Amino acid sequence: MAKHRDTEYGQELYDSLKRISAGAPLPLDGRLSFFLELGSVRERELRKMKKFRFQLLHRWLVEHIRPCRVADIGGGKGLLAYLLQQSGWQASVIDPVPQSLPDKYKDIASGARVRIAPTERVPHIDSPFETHLGRHFDLLIGMHAHGSNVKVIDAALQYGCGFVLFPCCVIDEPFYPPLGVSWLESVAGYAVQQGLAVQPFRLNFKGQNIGLISPGRCEVRMKDEG
Repeated sequence: MAKHRDTEYGQELYDSLKRISAGAPLPLDGRLSFFLELGSVRERELRKMKKFRFQLLHRWLVEHIRPCRVADIGGGKGLLAYLLQQSGWQASVIDPVPQSLPDKYKDIASGARVRIAPTERVPHIDSPFETHLGRHFDLLIGMHAHGSNVKVIDAALQYGCGFVLFPCCVIDEPFYPPLGVSWLESVAGYAVQQGLAVQPFRLNFKGQNIGLISPGRCEVRMKDEG
C-alpha cells in the first residue's frame, strides 16, 4: 500500500511539474516536448532498473544530447563525468571535496563489472559551485547537488548554458518552498519565472528520480536521428 501511495504521489508531482513547465516559452523547434516524450518512453523501458543512477543518467544524456562541455556539480567520485568522458564529452566535476574515481562500475547494458584504471582522471574544480563557473560550460548537471540548484538556474540565465537538475533537498538554498509546495516544484517555478524553458523527465532509480531539463544552447538529438 505504501509503495502504491508513493507511486501515486510521484505521478501527481510529475503532472504538476508539467503544468508548471507549460508556463515557460517553448522553443520553436519543440525540443522540450521531445524530451518529455522520450523521458516517458525510457522510464517504461527501464522499469526493472532500481539503482545505478549515474549509469542511467549517462545513457539518457548520450541518447538525447550531443557531446558538449559539461560540469557535474557535487559529482563526488566523478563516475558520471568519467562515463561522459568515455562517450566523447568534455566532462568535469565541480565539488569542494576531491575524491578519486571508483575502481569499477557495473555496465547496465551488459551486466558486466568494468574496471577503471588507477591512472584515469577527470578534471576537477575543488570548490563549491558558484554562478560565474557556468560561463565555462554548455551543460550543468546537478544530481541531488545541495545548495546549487538556484545558482545553476542563475548561471543558465546569465550565460545561456543548459542544465539538468534532480533537486532533492533545500539545504543551503536561498529560499524555501511555500507551505504545500514541494522543493522540486519550487525549483521548476523559479526557472519558469526567470523566463527559462524547462521540462520534467524521469529515470527509474530509487529516491528522487524526477529531473528538470533546460537544453540552453546544447544540441539535441532528435527522434529521426535514430
